[in-house]
Amino acid sequence: MKRVAELERKTKETQIRACLCIDGDGRCEVTTGIGFFDHMLTLMCVHGRLDLTVTAEGDIQVDYHHTVEDVGLVLGQALSQALGERKGICRYGYAVIPMDDALAKVAVDLSNRPYLYVRAPSPMPRQNDFDLSLAKEFLRALAYKAGMNLHVEIAYGDNWHHMIEAVFKGLGRALRQAAGLDEGVVGVPSSKGAL
Repeated sequence: MKRVAELERKTKETQIRACLCIDGDGRCEVTTGIGFFDHMLTLMCVHGRLDLTVTAEGDIQVDYHHTVEDVGLVLGQALSQALGERKGICRYGYAVIPMDDALAKVAVDLSNRPYLYVRAPSPMPRQNDFDLSLAKEFLRALAYKAGMNLHVEIAYGDNWHHMIEAVFKGLGRALRQAAGLDEGVVGVPSSKGAL
């Protein structure tokens, strides 16, 4: 049985509808009005083998912040719902992704204890309206609603696009590992007996 969640969120700033299957094939249909963000979510899904449908309408005439953050909130909540009681999951995932000049490392623990840590080169180059601060807002919202401990390091890079792309690809791969089912795990993977 595939693990799936479908959610809708409406505020005065955004309207978001999403369906996430964590046991998918990497099929992705994303429309947020932010082209680069759509591209990054697609990469996350392809490399994580997540099936995702997202439609988002937001106040992007103001800026991208509300839409990016709220998509993260919805996807995090969907991920948590799709994981259910988290029985039998591998729990941990890790990926090191090279993308031309850039290298990113992503570590995930689906512990139900949310935390985000991001380390990146400073100053981080900016090449369009979607910058590292927006990527962090998405990651923070995703991690906190999913109950995920998420650590991201952009070790180095010259091209902003490549650095962010490596992060989203790594996130997909790490999630695929962590959410994967381990036949040897009975119940939840914790010495406490609960996540």
